[in-house]
Amino acid sequence: MSLHPVVERVTARIAEKSLPTRTAYLARIDAARPRGPVRRDLGCGNLAHGFAASGPDKPMLKAGAGGNLGIVTAYNDMLSAHQPMEQYPALIRMAARNAGGSAQVAGGVPAMCDGVTQGRSGMELSLFSRDVVAMSTAVALSHEMFDAALLLGVCDKIVPGLLIGALTFGHLPAIFVPAGPMPSGIPNKEKAAVRQRYAEGKATREELLDAESASYHAAGTCTFYGTANSNQMLMEVMGLHMPGSAFVNPHTPLRDALTVAAAEQALRITALGEDYRPIGRTVDEKAIVNAMVGLAATGGSTNHALHLVAIARAAGLVIDWDDLDELSQATPLLARVYPNGSADVNQFHAAGGLAFVIRELLDAGLMHADIRCVHGGDLRAQARAPALEGTTLVWRDAPAQSGDTAIVRGAADPFDREGGLRRLQGNLGRAVVKISAVAPEHRAIAAPAKVFDSQDALLAAFKAGDLTGDFIAVIRGQGPRANGMPELHKLTPTLSVLQDRGQRVALLTDGRMSGASGKVLAAIHVTPEAACAGAIARLRDGDPIRIDAEAGVLHADVPEAEWTMRDATRPDLAGNHHGTGRELFGLMRANVGSAEEGACSLFTQD
Repeated sequence: MSLHPVVERVTARIAEKSLPTRTAYLARIDAARPRGPVRRDLGCGNLAHGFAASGPDKPMLKAGAGGNLGIVTAYNDMLSAHQPMEQYPALIRMAARNAGGSAQVAGGVPAMCDGVTQGRSGMELSLFSRDVVAMSTAVALSHEMFDAALLLGVCDKIVPGLLIGALTFGHLPAIFVPAGPMPSGIPNKEKAAVRQRYAEGKATREELLDAESASYHAAGTCTFYGTANSNQMLMEVMGLHMPGSAFVNPHTPLRDALTVAAAEQALRITALGEDYRPIGRTVDEKAIVNAMVGLAATGGSTNHALHLVAIARAAGLVIDWDDLDELSQATPLLARVYPNGSADVNQFHAAGGLAFVIRELLDAGLMHADIRCVHGGDLRAQARAPALEGTTLVWRDAPAQSGDTAIVRGAADPFDREGGLRRLQGNLGRAVVKISAVAPEHRAIAAPAKVFDSQDALLAAFKAGDLTGDFIAVIRGQGPRANGMPELHKLTPTLSVLQDRGQRVALLTDGRMSGASGKVLAAIHVTPEAACAGAIARLRDGDPIRIDAEAGVLHADVPEAEWTMRDATRPDLAGNHHGTGRELFGLMRANVGSAEEGACSLFTQD
């Protein structure tokens, strides 16, 4: 199947505008390629420090023989998604020894949970934690002891941070090793219903906690299709997983077999062998386009409108929201997984899952097959599902047909003609909107603004009965420069209640929504942000606003003469810079790029 013309055009455009930065990046990683085990170049004292506690691996490390894997882990036992990784290093070391190599835990990275910090001041560290993870990954790999890396992470900012950090060591092969989703709990629709009842005062805190505990109930990733599970999709379509690793449950023989296989394969693709696959060559413009297409086709998380820009930049590539928008308009929606459906990721996986979706997109010419996947083949090999035959790990072709057409469909019979994400623009700036969970009748709105400077202020207005009639809720002063761009997920139940009452409502913000962005139209990531005197800071209560996701419009219908004369209302941020560790992140807030630049504080803004 030939490439879809939009995919071909966008890929060529990215390659052209990235030519200087990508050329420089590839030259750097080529220069860093080792011609033997890199630790042989270390001084004797340096090397002795590097293997002093390595036990049975010490002779091999001392001799400089065999490949040595650097494990970078996001393990902690507070996050359900990362708790299963506690035993991974022992399993990986055993697998590496059996394959003639060795493995060491190179370092750990922080792994915070947006589900725990949602609506709390700690959420203001969330997006910047991605950059801390990237720096921590670089610190871990800086010892020059390793021939390849295994990256252990799953959740929201952690996988993008690990990938950004690994790309600064782009001469090293790297494989992502996930943990998989927890078994299914109560249906997501039931959980959402209890949340809405609680927002209306019709459910008690005890009832809400019982519902939440029945949903988030075991080790593994949360089962809705938010940022964490979108991360796993991205790693598959970019060729950075062993095929089908994303949604295999933790603490199962198949999960362990995939972890062992990742260790064995990482040793095969080092510069010491004949199939060298550095991560900087795997993550090219084709892999980034695959990621954007996969995000659109599955209705994935809006957070990746930030993360993919930053990941691309780490690999010397330049993308923007126009690229994402154009690809999304050409990509059919093939999956309905909560919040843009009722199924969870376990049901999606059972119905054919990513193997089915990747095969369908390849057959439709919407993905590049010819990327250098870590498993040794191209993306066609990623369209397979892992299984055990006795104790032997095998891969089987994706099913010819969907196992449940209410959850996943082929490209010839999609849920929607276009994907889940769109770019908006107008006199209010540029923004992102997720439409896959929004009913067609709610994808456009013209209504007066109700302006707030925090989500708590909106919630107080709701409790006071002030949110009547149709309106667009404007929450400003929530951008990366203002306060680290926290998610505003606390608003979802309240706005859903109002929409269910028959009011026409929407959200407009320079902040983020959760990866679980739902049925209410939300124009998010507005740039320029209010803290940078963006147009959103000019809005006043009652201003007529138009948001049209289908037409890509974001406009304040204020007379132009009046609009240009208005002063921007800068947000009062005095209360956002101290407490919960926020004082330590002032340098990041001061140097962060815009949302469309990836909201990243790591790169000089040149």
